[in-house]
Amino acid sequence: MCRPTRRIRSGVRYVTNGLKVYYVPWRPFLMQNTLPTLSLTFPIVRTIIIREKISVVHGHQAFSTLCHEALMHARTMGYKVVFTDHSLYGFADAGSIHMNKVLQFTLADIDQAICVSHTSKENTVLRSGISPEKVFMVPNAVDTAMFTPSPKRLNCDEIVIVVVSRLVYRKGADLLVEVIPEVCRLFPKVHFIVGGDGPKRVRLEEMREKFSLQDRVEMLGAVPHAQVRSVLISGHIFLNSSLTEAFCIAILEAASCGLLTVSTRVGGVPEVLPDDMIVLAEPAPGDMVRAVKKAIDMLPGIDPQIMHLRMKELYSWDDVAKRTEIVYDRAMESPTTNLLDRLPRYLTCGSWAGKLFCLVMIINYLLWRLLEFLQPAVGIEEVPDIGPLHAHLGSRNDEAQEK
Repeated sequence: MCRPTRRIRSGVRYVTNGLKVYYVPWRPFLMQNTLPTLSLTFPIVRTIIIREKISVVHGHQAFSTLCHEALMHARTMGYKVVFTDHSLYGFADAGSIHMNKVLQFTLADIDQAICVSHTSKENTVLRSGISPEKVFMVPNAVDTAMFTPSPKRLNCDEIVIVVVSRLVYRKGADLLVEVIPEVCRLFPKVHFIVGGDGPKRVRLEEMREKFSLQDRVEMLGAVPHAQVRSVLISGHIFLNSSLTEAFCIAILEAASCGLLTVSTRVGGVPEVLPDDMIVLAEPAPGDMVRAVKKAIDMLPGIDPQIMHLRMKELYSWDDVAKRTEIVYDRAMESPTTNLLDRLPRYLTCGSWAGKLFCLVMIINYLLWRLLEFLQPAVGIEEVPDIGPLHAHLGSRNDEAQEK
């Protein structure tokens, strides 16, 4: 089930290997998120769960309203639910305080949770109050078949530093504005390629004009994901200046392409790569410049092909799938509970918030019983199990050829 895209879709789309995507006809209002409705999504979520004979409902992203609502509805219906948190959030600003309370509500009655790094796990446990025993660490992975090094090793006469990132405050765009001119001053043979777009792009453009670096800092703008590899293999060093990061999959893609990484030492980044594949620095201009200098000195000993083979062993989606399946098995083994068993879990969320959460779940339960009365589950047609879509279509083509 997907959030609406900028180009509004509705209905069902069939993707490779029988993957089916339901586009819910809800218009986004901010950052591709739909307005929180609590109960308006219940009828369509219930229909999808019953039609597709779902066993586990898995939600992603703390800021996804559809995720929280789908998990809430699934728990009301008695299904097993799993939540994955991909990001780190603070405890002081208004947005984080609000979202942490929402996350506490969602995870109060979760079966299992997944975080992409140990730092992310610690952050999620502190923010939501979920038991650490329910949280698994399953890292992201990279498609090493898509991100391969250049067949020909690049000449080091001119060193190219690549930046591919959203140009926003959280990704350290302001830090880049200070680091790039100093690196260019210290190392005349360094050239920068910056891919990405965002509100901070103007500052980078102004920096380039101010220091007359038009011939040494190339601004590509937004780069489609299919073209990221072609940008990465044109460089020697990948620079990540994020101020907060739970994992940073961009580092995996760069390392798979054979680039040495320079990154800020924030969040879960230190857990991602071995020490000989990454140079870490504090998120300060001086320390970042020193890290770039260290990386330039390390370049002669870097073999992109060997680095790619190591990434192939360290991070694979097959391994992620196996570890996620263990989480699903653990969720299916958890005991089934009714509403009265679940309400005390919400009461622990706060003196007034706990009572509010209980009221929300009681209303949600009553709405479910109303939907069961108006449209009984037995009246919803289940989708036939036809196996992977490509196999089904292949058998139809074979039958047609025989005829």
